[in-house]
Amino acid sequence: WCQPVAVLAASIHSTTTIKRPATIDLLNDSKSHHESLHDSQLSPQDDHDSNQPVSVEELEHLGVLYWSVDSIDQVNSIATQRDYKNRDQIICSPQAMGDIYQEKLDIFFEEHLHEDEEIRWVVEGSGYFDVRDRSDQRWVRIKVEKGDLLVLPPGIFHRFTVDKDNYIKAMRLFKDEPKWVPLNRSSETESNPYRKAYVEQIGKALTTSAS
Repeated sequence: WCQPVAVLAASIHSTTTIKRPATIDLLNDSKSHHESLHDSQLSPQDDHDSNQPVSVEELEHLGVLYWSVDSIDQVNSIATQRDYKNRDQIICSPQAMGDIYQEKLDIFFEEHLHEDEEIRWVVEGSGYFDVRDRSDQRWVRIKVEKGDLLVLPPGIFHRFTVDKDNYIKAMRLFKDEPKWVPLNRSSETESNPYRKAYVEQIGKALTTSAS
């Protein structure tokens, strides 16, 4: 995930944005997102605001957790509650990463999942996390800015990019040793046990919310 400071995100259809402190907007695209970007000359770093808000509660149904956190003490409290034992910081910018900057952005923007939670607290700057909605047919675009703390569950397909300011500094938190292992979307990752567990969890959440 970008340049370490201490050590330190296919073919489905459509997108969505979180506007601080806690709303989101849907971006609609045809075919895959990369195809639609090519056709419309959009950039992954564009806002993609379709004026279709998504609430924090709806995010929770996807297993995504969001807080607006002003102080390191609040981060420490959440880390203790959720058993995040390790942390580091990253900077993602052309100045910090040099010639590999665009290559890294392309890697982060490839749709993928992790077998661990992905936890980020934004210290400075801004960017976008895109996560698949419950239908797996659209993207939910979550804008993160200074003070935003986001937790993505294991098994959720997602991607990341900075915005047009091309700068983000973030703290990563971990339950175990620091690592970032992306598993890009494929038939193999569709059958990954963490993916299967996530899909089952979302199905249960849908059943509970409907009852």
